[in-house]
Amino acid sequence: MHYLIFFHFPLISTALTVRFLTKRYIGEYDHQAENRHKYEIMVDGEAVLCEIWDTCPKIEGNNEATLTAGSDAVQWADGLLLVYSITDRDSFNYIRKAKEELPCDTTPVALVGNKVDMVHLRQVSTDEGEILAKDFECKFCEISAAEHVLQVADAFHDLCREVIAAKRKSKQSFIEKIDRMLSGSRTYNRGKSDSISPKD
Repeated sequence: MHYLIFFHFPLISTALTVRFLTKRYIGEYDHQAENRHKYEIMVDGEAVLCEIWDTCPKIEGNNEATLTAGSDAVQWADGLLLVYSITDRDSFNYIRKAKEELPCDTTPVALVGNKVDMVHLRQVSTDEGEILAKDFECKFCEISAAEHVLQVADAFHDLCREVIAAKRKSKQSFIEKIDRMLSGSRTYNRGKSDSISPKD
């Protein structure tokens, strides 16, 4: 199972990932690094092997790259965790723009507002996050990578559940499609056989 974590500032997401994987909070990271982590987690009593890709936008000239349907990261991902800082409106606007450039498909998405421990510096209200999540038709939560261990884990686990449900639905749809194709083929062959059978 592949998670793509997309964010505006690398520190926001990497801290979230490290908190989830190790339950530790580390405040200093390589601002330009992209990291992949493989980890087995338990979700509702089921062992799930997940791979998490922390990705950050590349800046070319004065333009920042955003998510696109054809990008390697999006093609790779089973689920998207879109993370912004409640203390930085630019990060919120960036996530909104990035999501709007993605096509409407069945890839599960979750929206996360980080740094609620710094509420005195808040620039993005909870209501704005909830409204954006409704526009995206996805789950939303506000958490603190610095202070919330269980809430961070819940954000990942909730997305994992959605990915599992989407995969099961896709598998069931595929099976039903094959059944319809086989049923149609049997009907066609039976009709063809009847048409060429000798008449009394």
